[in-house]
Amino acid sequence: MHYLDHAATTPVLPEVTEAMLPLLREHFGNPSSMHAFGRAARTRVEDAREQVALAIGAAPSEIVFTGGGTEADNLALKGATHKRRGNGNHIVVTAFEHHAVLDTAEWLGGLGFELSVVPVPPDGVLLPGDVAAAVGPSTILVSVMTVNNEIGTVQPIADVVRAVRGANPHTLVHTDAVQALGNIPVDVHAWGIDLASFAAHKLGGPKGVGALYVRSGVPVEAVIHGGGQERGMRSGTLNVAAIAGFGIAAEIAAKEVGEKSERVRALRDRLHAGIMGAVPYALVNGSLDQRIGGNLNVSFPGAEGETLLLLFDQRGIACSSGSACASGAVDPSHVLSAIGAPPDQALSSVRFSLGRDSTQEDVDAVLDVLPEVVAAARRNG
Repeated sequence: MHYLDHAATTPVLPEVTEAMLPLLREHFGNPSSMHAFGRAARTRVEDAREQVALAIGAAPSEIVFTGGGTEADNLALKGATHKRRGNGNHIVVTAFEHHAVLDTAEWLGGLGFELSVVPVPPDGVLLPGDVAAAVGPSTILVSVMTVNNEIGTVQPIADVVRAVRGANPHTLVHTDAVQALGNIPVDVHAWGIDLASFAAHKLGGPKGVGALYVRSGVPVEAVIHGGGQERGMRSGTLNVAAIAGFGIAAEIAAKEVGEKSERVRALRDRLHAGIMGAVPYALVNGSLDQRIGGNLNVSFPGAEGETLLLLFDQRGIACSSGSACASGAVDPSHVLSAIGAPPDQALSSVRFSLGRDSTQEDVDAVLDVLPEVVAAARRNG
């Protein structure tokens, strides 16, 4: 089987597994306990907090561990807006955010917050001025993702922050950076960002653990209440083994990002050239230049994305479709719709995403079966 779906999740690194196993077996203490078992667990949590902080250019005190990227997004949007509601009630997001941001923003809209959604250019790269134009005196939070999860385009986050500050210096800026760490260099302090979400399983760590970067001094109301862990911002007994694995994965991802990006970009370019040479009318979605190295989102008009996925899977290729199935009905990807792709283009998209362990053999395996798969899907379309 050839795995080209690293944007969905990544294999757990051997170093991560090795770090986690002792914490599941002998060092199983609750990090909130005062005895030796608890102190040992707490030490490992704080080690991981420092590793994650160093990987993103933050201070350890600015890291709040969560149950994943979705929870981190929810904590950022709900927590920051509720703390700052006395300063305004306006939220700005972009049209191609992850649903963890979009659905949370819509939920806040139901509570009386005013919501503005910034349109996205056809190349999938936001213009900072467009974001700033949506900001007004009552804007308390702007959320712009760093790397789009479907088309892989990289947003000019530092420029967005500067533009927003120019429009309203009191507005907080959050970024969903789940697809960023390990794919591009991350430096939250250099970006000037206030809040940033991360997930371990996108970079060789375990599922079910993430982090929210909260810039020092930024107030965030807890979403989960209870024992007051994580400085009162996220109650619940910490998943020590997963957090330790996250720390190791973040450290490796930050260290290898340059070499990895260069290598997977070369593989991506090989895949792109092969697709364009083998399949008529294939279209790349989003800017090819301003995207992470391992992402290639392609539409094959005349073929249905779900059919393509099934045919690829039957031939030992794991990838993703840009369309989602809900209640038995296939709907166009909201990301592709946001960049102006017509429904037939959006519904025929496939996302190939390469990672740390991807090889030329993986790429060639796709190219070997591609003409047959697309032709079969178009016949059934």
